[in-house]
Amino acid sequence: MSSHAGHGHHDAHAPATPVHAHAHAHGSGGDPATDIDWDVLGPLLEQEAELNGAQYEEAARWIAALPTAPKVRRVLDIGSGPGVVSCLLAEVFPEAEVVAVDATPALLERAENRARRLGAIDRFRTLEAELPADFDRLDEADLIWAGNSLHHLGDQRAALAGFAGLLRSGGTVALVEGGLPTRRLPRDIGIGEPGLEARMGAAAATRFQHMRSELPGAKRETEDWSALFTAVGLVPQGTRSFLLDLPAPLSGPARDHVVASVTREREVLGELLSAEDRAVLDRLLDPEDPEGLHHRPDVHLLTARTVHLGRRD
Repeated sequence: MSSHAGHGHHDAHAPATPVHAHAHAHGSGGDPATDIDWDVLGPLLEQEAELNGAQYEEAARWIAALPTAPKVRRVLDIGSGPGVVSCLLAEVFPEAEVVAVDATPALLERAENRARRLGAIDRFRTLEAELPADFDRLDEADLIWAGNSLHHLGDQRAALAGFAGLLRSGGTVALVEGGLPTRRLPRDIGIGEPGLEARMGAAAATRFQHMRSELPGAKRETEDWSALFTAVGLVPQGTRSFLLDLPAPLSGPARDHVVASVTREREVLGELLSAEDRAVLDRLLDPEDPEGLHHRPDVHLLTARTVHLGRRD
């Protein structure tokens, strides 16, 4: 299982990590979405989570400041990916042991190395686990952070019930699901048909639904997370969205991330896009094209991630 750090929404490159054999890339079977080179995707996930670091830290501090917040002694980061959020949680909850949980050893190695670099390794550990099979290996916690990982599990209600069963009294599940699609370009970029990113979002939603339908034990759920919390015995504690707004002109690292993420989406979405849109993407990704992402002055990064909280009485 993975969530790639926060990883987000239903974007095609989805920065969460695979919580199953399914990657954040939201794909299936013999294509770039599942034939994953973690030496390539790992840094992309890490870069994305770092760009979103302020959002995640704000969300964690919101949780810590709640009147109902428990004393946090143990944190599970479900689908931790390369550990960026895990390390943020270790910073925000300085008395807690933080456990980065993921199915991908290469990402857990990145997480451990990150914790060591940041001086948090004495309260940090990793756990290679495949959910739902390994729920009994997770042990109890005061905070369970599930960053875009729940949707990689076929039976989301059963998984939430599993999380609820791991919580100590007063403990909290922080579910990062939903938000808004990422936008990086204007509606009309001057080449191709206007609305390219909207069509890419529709293609990613189609691919996401295909991924969901192929998960073992897949069950359809109305994505009313407060109602699902209540159904598994948790008390909804609120929902907030956190904005990432990096206007043009972008810094070098942010632009590099946009190029890398669009490259990934071009690979993953493939034939779900029209030939015209694929040709436009090829131009956007050409470092020599003056209309491309490497040179355009209008490239930006705007997105919102939504966090839902449920508490065990």
